[in-house]
Amino acid sequence: MQDAASRLTDLAQELLGSPLPVRVRAWDGSEAGPPGAPVVVVRHRRALRRLLFKPGELGLVRGWVSGELAVDGDLYEVLDRLSSIVWDRGEDDTAPKSLFQAVRRPEVRTAGRALLRLAGPGLPPPPPPEEIRRPGRGHLHTKGSDRKAISHHYDVGNPFYELVLGPSMVYSCAYWTEGGTLEQAQRDKLDLIATKLDLRPGQRLLDVGCGWGSMALHAAREYGVEVVGVTLSREQAAYARKRVAEEGLGDKVEIRVQDYRDVRDGPFDAISSIGMAEHVGSARYEEYAHDLYALLRPGGRLLNHQIARRPLRDEAAYTIDEFIDAYVFPDGELAPVGTTVSLLERAGFEVRDVEALREHYDRTLRAWVSNLETHWEEAVRLTSPGRARVWRLYMAASALSFARNRIGVNQVLAVRTPEAGESGLPPRPRTWHN
Repeated sequence: MQDAASRLTDLAQELLGSPLPVRVRAWDGSEAGPPGAPVVVVRHRRALRRLLFKPGELGLVRGWVSGELAVDGDLYEVLDRLSSIVWDRGEDDTAPKSLFQAVRRPEVRTAGRALLRLAGPGLPPPPPPEEIRRPGRGHLHTKGSDRKAISHHYDVGNPFYELVLGPSMVYSCAYWTEGGTLEQAQRDKLDLIATKLDLRPGQRLLDVGCGWGSMALHAAREYGVEVVGVTLSREQAAYARKRVAEEGLGDKVEIRVQDYRDVRDGPFDAISSIGMAEHVGSARYEEYAHDLYALLRPGGRLLNHQIARRPLRDEAAYTIDEFIDAYVFPDGELAPVGTTVSLLERAGFEVRDVEALREHYDRTLRAWVSNLETHWEEAVRLTSPGRARVWRLYMAASALSFARNRIGVNQVLAVRTPEAGESGLPPRPRTWHN
């Protein structure tokens, strides 16, 4: 009788129409697949039932988060090899929504039934507890829904983020130079933003989605700026306020638990929005742009640092990634950089510069993954085994997405240019102040 691994690889080839690009080690200890390839370990046949009832990305993720699937070897290589099967379907995706739809096709019906027998009897187990369960999506990006989404992602525990992010506590793409450390690269990124905004003593800066306070502290300490930082995460705010007090900057930095839509004490000389706009949503983005425009004084600058996706021929076909939505960023949406620029200009801004940092985010994410793997046991203790697996998979897969140009990240510098047309920027490109 054929062992489990050989049966799995044979059935996968019949279903996919091509050999699996990885080796498989099954629950019975057997192994099959291309020699020398990285190994996907199927620790329990429950993982097959998850895939049968939810084929594709989400079924695989549930098996990974629950610990029923693992990798022996380079996680990045496994994800890269599987990407053509799981992610790279293109815009005309006709993949079935469940195996029961797939097995109606004569060419895969026999293989599908054999896989059902190999998976064993019974329904799939419930999703791991780390998965968000929602009866319906309801109204996206209300103040209440945004508060819950931010809490899910950021209120995991500050000690966990300290392990992953390191001393900088900056959770966005760093700005790397040759031989630099993660800490230095994050400081250089904050300094790049401050330079683009032309921050000067006595100015007021609004930091939208201020996180753990790193940009606010940098601007106040290095540039003498008065800063209002707003976040929807209470854990972030508490941490940031503690840092402000420890550095003796309480007279310059105020950290609020507040929605940016509720900020009423403008105008500000500058606004930084770093890794926050991904939470806004396409339906609310123009409102976001108008709100920030209204909070700036004439001549004030906005630095919008935001992840972007590749544009689609049919933008109506865009769907939110299942894994990210269910486990990482609930209700998060990505837009092409061209859409972002258009909406900012529609709100009244003059966009003066767009700088792409895609390769920098690949390197940043790999540094975070390395931090997590180095401190794995402590990360599990601080959260849960499933939550730690979510973060390892999410960051590694994201690194590959940046490396392969599936997504990018851009700094957009925009100005509330006065009617007279004086932007306050010099005519020389990439020279941020006179």
